[in-house]
Amino acid sequence: MRHLTAFGALAAAIAFSTPLAAGEPPRAAAASGVPGVAAPPMTAEDLVTLPRLGAPAVNREGTLAVYSVTVTDPASLKRAPTHYLIDLTKPGAVPVALDLGLKASDLAFGPDGALYFLSSEITDTAAPALSRVWRVTLTKDSTARTPGLVTPQTARDIAGFKLAPNGSAIAVWGEIPRDCPTFGCADAATPYTPGPGTGRLYDAADGFVRHWDRWATPGLHNRIFVFPLENGLVAGGGHPVDGTDPATGITADTPTMPFGGAEELAFAPDAKTLFFTARLSHADEPGSTNLDIYASDLTGAAPKLLTAANKATDTAPTPSPDGRWLAWLAMDRPTYEADRQAVQLLDLKTGTQRNLTASVDLSFASLAWAADGKSLIATAQKVLDTPAFRIDIASGKVTELNLMAGNEAHIANLVPLPKGRALFTRDSLGQPAELFLSDGMGQARPLTDVATTRMGAMASIVTRRFSFTGANGDTVWGQLTRLADQTGPIPAILYIHGGPQGSFNDSWSNRWNPRVLASQGYAVISVDFHGSTGYGQAFTDAINKNWGGWPLEDLQKGFAAGIALDTQIAGDLACAMGASYGGYMVNWIAGNWPDRFRCIVQHDGIFDNRSMYYSTEELWFPRWDHGGSYEEAREVYEKWNPAKHVSKWQTPMLVVTGQKDYRVPYSQGIMSFTALQERGIPAQLLVFPDENHWVLGAKNSLQWHQTVFAWLDRWLKKTGE
Repeated sequence: MRHLTAFGALAAAIAFSTPLAAGEPPRAAAASGVPGVAAPPMTAEDLVTLPRLGAPAVNREGTLAVYSVTVTDPASLKRAPTHYLIDLTKPGAVPVALDLGLKASDLAFGPDGALYFLSSEITDTAAPALSRVWRVTLTKDSTARTPGLVTPQTARDIAGFKLAPNGSAIAVWGEIPRDCPTFGCADAATPYTPGPGTGRLYDAADGFVRHWDRWATPGLHNRIFVFPLENGLVAGGGHPVDGTDPATGITADTPTMPFGGAEELAFAPDAKTLFFTARLSHADEPGSTNLDIYASDLTGAAPKLLTAANKATDTAPTPSPDGRWLAWLAMDRPTYEADRQAVQLLDLKTGTQRNLTASVDLSFASLAWAADGKSLIATAQKVLDTPAFRIDIASGKVTELNLMAGNEAHIANLVPLPKGRALFTRDSLGQPAELFLSDGMGQARPLTDVATTRMGAMASIVTRRFSFTGANGDTVWGQLTRLADQTGPIPAILYIHGGPQGSFNDSWSNRWNPRVLASQGYAVISVDFHGSTGYGQAFTDAINKNWGGWPLEDLQKGFAAGIALDTQIAGDLACAMGASYGGYMVNWIAGNWPDRFRCIVQHDGIFDNRSMYYSTEELWFPRWDHGGSYEEAREVYEKWNPAKHVSKWQTPMLVVTGQKDYRVPYSQGIMSFTALQERGIPAQLLVFPDENHWVLGAKNSLQWHQTVFAWLDRWLKKTGE
């Protein structure tokens, strides 16, 4: 396991041996303004404009891969994708840029060797501008021919698609009224707007009123339709996999909202069955984590429920190459969204089901079959890393793979290939994602240089992992990140992750990025407190009914341990930052550790547990973490309620919120700001009208960073008020 890593010089060294795929040339060197640092540190502008690698798609033979890189114009901050094709059979092959003729997304190879993609652009001026599936063939020199429309019959936007392995069918999904038997109906009713005014009317018998960042539309659901294909074109009407008749079928979202995608559906190898994940829509939906896996025979008949015995989450159906087995990820405990995800295996011939990973305390996040069908390849968090594992289906033996020679960091988008090879992306705290290829599931080699060269021109950082004895006598892990050449005194930042069942693991982030913060001259200390993931399920469960207890103790001890690692860190010059649960925690710190920090940055944090419970959308979350509804577990909610400790608040605070955040409604931020104003505490409020629980827009991200950096500088680098 790696404990001390420098990023910068290493990135530059790797770049010389990897092909340049995309991105602007490295920016001109500028004075750092940080003592001891000569090279230009990373800026917020760098973070916002770095090219971003997407997930790769591979052809059936495993010889070609296509991937997309999102490029941001440094002047306008507008983003656009660029697509590349790379030969996986030739070491050192240079990626070839593809001109598909249309603005495209979601590229996938068909079994015919053609590329399929989504685009809302049109080649016929008389056609409606809807998101549809297109197909383009490639010449021998990798030039794309003129694209053709695959799905002319669809009358609504297609949100995603998946091709049958034999090319005989295509599954497409989008938001379609449940009573519509085709992919879009011109006369579909909108029952939530009865008129004559603009008011939306909801019934208590419905499910979500609003979810994540949008208001729900009763009767409208994410639905999958399967169309037959001939020569790469739709050749007949589509059948809904949830059943043509709502009375006998299911009413559900599939893929699930708001984050479900192609990983939630899969064709059987013979293309006669589609397996899919669905969340039923009903009055209890906001309090349920019961995702189920169904099988459709593609005739429009009601689908068959395969996971009726489990009332918790079942997802990511993954059929074996020979069609004998169906694997998927499953949790055990209903209403708990952070339960351990085990690998279930169903023998489709005999109906026998078993938990392959029952004896392994890992929560798997992705799942794919090895090409030979004898094992599964999966990823899971493990002490700040996310490595890959091989799971033998005969014995259930789980073997950790060493794809990056002990430097796994965060492996994702893993695609097993023929002959034991694997294609995947790898990113780390100091380095954005690049594409790698492993031969024989051994040490991988880089295929791309999307951002590595640019990162290598910036000032190096050093990240040091450390452990300490935290609450309950348990071992707790943290990370310290700072500029490699900086000389002290170095102000410190306590970085607090969200979730709370999450981790500031060794991975790249386009939002809360330790490298860009350290590049401003700060030592960033993060702690994976009780409740964090990657340390076994018992450690994750330890935060239950304990939000302000053991986690705060871990943060206090961990921050002290991190400061003690480096004599150049000025522990008295410190601020605390957190978002989501991290935002809750800095509100809790403001009243329960009030004299430690010179400033606080609170983003989308809970201020009052009572009002939060009655205004959030996914009710299973507070009910599980606090032991019931507010009325059922009032003592727990109030025991850990930041609003009860406002009388002790004294630390200057920057509050950030998004008006489209329905998970932690923006009113929580307003309440925090009001409490600060009433007490005469220096404070600022940054509100984004068009953002949700995250800050996603390029211009908004730049404003967020500029505001946060100015706030930190005000209290740590200049004389505060």
